[in-house]
Amino acid sequence: MIALLQRVRQARVEVDGEVAGRIDQGLLMLVCAEPTDTEAQAGRLVDKVLKLRVFSDQAGKMNLSLQDVGGGLLVVSQFTLAADTAAGNRPSFSAAAPPAQGEALYDAVLRLARERHPLVQAGRFGADMQVHLVNDGPVTIPLRMP
Repeated sequence: MIALLQRVRQARVEVDGEVAGRIDQGLLMLVCAEPTDTEAQAGRLVDKVLKLRVFSDQAGKMNLSLQDVGGGLLVVSQFTLAADTAAGNRPSFSAAAPPAQGEALYDAVLRLARERHPLVQAGRFGADMQVHLVNDGPVTIPLRMP
């Protein structure tokens, strides 16, 4: 699984002009499933995201996790993270999981995140979404779960 994390002061995702999910301080997680991904990888990804120390402690050092600061997690599906731009000028997305598998793994990420963290919001799989955020830092971290 591929994820891109952005530490945010606030973020929201809209679908058809309505807010589907909104958080204040926390992490925006864009997530993409690949064909060989499993639910076990989804679980490892969620664990890593919740424990990743990317929030500042009192000394200003990134030493606190999302769980430590009680922040929100906004999860948005984004198959374009699997883009292959090696040939030509049009990205290929063939490295992304097929839609049914991608949705099942996205749902697994959400279910596992909600089991392990109290503040989880989400976009809508396969929808045309508008993501609004105030990036904090900015801090942007790519993750890949083998």
